[in-house]
Amino acid sequence: MSKYKTRLIDNKIAKKLQSTGGILLKGARYSGKTTTAMHHAKSIVRFDESNQIREQANILPAAVLSGNVPRLIDEWQLVPSIWNAVKYEIDKRGEKGQFILTGSSAPSDDISMHTGAGRIARLNLRTMSLSESGDSIKAVNITNCFKKNKKIEGFGGIKIENYADLIVRGGWPALIREQPKIAAEAMNDYVENIPYADMRTLDTPPTPERITALIRTLSRNISTEASIEKLAKETGLPDTSSIAAVTIRKYLDQLSEIYILEELPSWKTHIRSSVQQRVKPKWHFVDPSIAAAALRLQPKTLLNDVNSYGLFFESLAIRDLRIYTDTIDGKVYHYRDSSGLEIDAIAELPDGSWAAFEIKLGSNKSIEEATGNLQKLLNRLEPAKQKQCKSLNIIIAGYSSYTRKDNINIISLGHLYAE
Repeated sequence: MSKYKTRLIDNKIAKKLQSTGGILLKGARYSGKTTTAMHHAKSIVRFDESNQIREQANILPAAVLSGNVPRLIDEWQLVPSIWNAVKYEIDKRGEKGQFILTGSSAPSDDISMHTGAGRIARLNLRTMSLSESGDSIKAVNITNCFKKNKKIEGFGGIKIENYADLIVRGGWPALIREQPKIAAEAMNDYVENIPYADMRTLDTPPTPERITALIRTLSRNISTEASIEKLAKETGLPDTSSIAAVTIRKYLDQLSEIYILEELPSWKTHIRSSVQQRVKPKWHFVDPSIAAAALRLQPKTLLNDVNSYGLFFESLAIRDLRIYTDTIDGKVYHYRDSSGLEIDAIAELPDGSWAAFEIKLGSNKSIEEATGNLQKLLNRLEPAKQKQCKSLNIIIAGYSSYTRKDNINIISLGHLYAE
C-alpha cells in the first residue's frame, strides 16, 4: 500500500472527531474521501462491496455499525436509512468521534431524515490543491493575506506553460503523478461516466445525453456568469422558454448534489455609491480538469488560446483559494456591479475580515488593470467594510511573489499554500 499523502482537511477531521459524534465527509468521486477517512478510522464497512452488506444494513443496522471507533461507513448514501441509524447510535452512546460517513452525493431532503445537527459535522473534501500535490513551493501562506500590511515574497516554481499541464491533470489523488496524456485519458473516462456512475444515486436521474451536453456547455463558459437562459440555449434544449430555464436549473442543482459543480456565489456587502451589485454566480467545477476533459483539451490547445487559458487558470486558482481559505473557516465569493467592475475572488472570514484577489496570467497590462479594479472596489465600499480589508492581491502564473509599493501583493499561484 502506498504511503498516505497528507490532506489539508486532516486537521479539521481530527478536531471534529473530538467535538462531535460523527463526521460526514462529502466530495466528488475519486477526490480521496475513502483514503482520507481510512487514515482517521479504526474500522470500516463499505456499502459498495455487495448487496448482502446493504441488505444487512437495512435490516440490522446495529450490526454494521458495530466496530472499533471511529467506524467508517463508506458510500453511506447507498443505504439512506443508515443516516438515522447512525444518529440514534450516537445519541445512545453519548460519545464523541464514533463514525465517519463518506459519500459522493448530498443527503436527501426527505423529511424523515434527521439533519444530524449537533451530532454529525459536515466537511467538504475537494481535489488536491497545488500545495497538497507537491507542485507549490509554499512561499506564501494564505494566512498572510489576512494580516494587515504583511509583506510577502517568493521566487521560482512552476513555469507559466506548465500550468496548462496542471489544469488538464487536475488535483485528483490518483492522477497527480501521471503524465498529462495519461491523466487526460483518465479524465475523459471520468467525465463520460458522470451521467451514469455519479447520477445513478439521485432520486430522479436526468437524461444522460442532456447532462453530457450541459457539462460541455458549462465547460465552454467556465469562470463566467453565463445566464441560465444562455446555458439552456447552448445545451440545445428544445424549449428556450422559462420551462427550459427551470430544467437547466434542476440539472445544475443535481451536478452540485454529486459535488461536480461548485458555483462561485456573489459577495454580498454594503457599497456607498448608487452602483448596484450583481448576484449571478460564476460557473466552476470542483476541478478545472473536468472542463478540460469535457472539451477534450490538451495542454498545447490551452497554450494556443490565451483567452481560454486565462479562464481555466482562473478556475484553477479559485479551486486552490477555496481549499486554502477553508483551513481558516473562510468562504470565497466573486464581485461584480452594474458599472462593470469585477473582482475575481473575495475571501471572507467569519469575523468579517476579507481579502480581494484578481487572477491574471501575468502580463504587465493585466496587472495594472487588476490594480485599478482592486482600488476601485476599496473606494466603493462603506468605511466600516474598508477597515475590514486585510489585503489586495493579484494571483499570477509568474515566478515572483512580492508586495508592491502601493501595498498590493503580487502572488504566484504556485507559491500559495495553507497548513
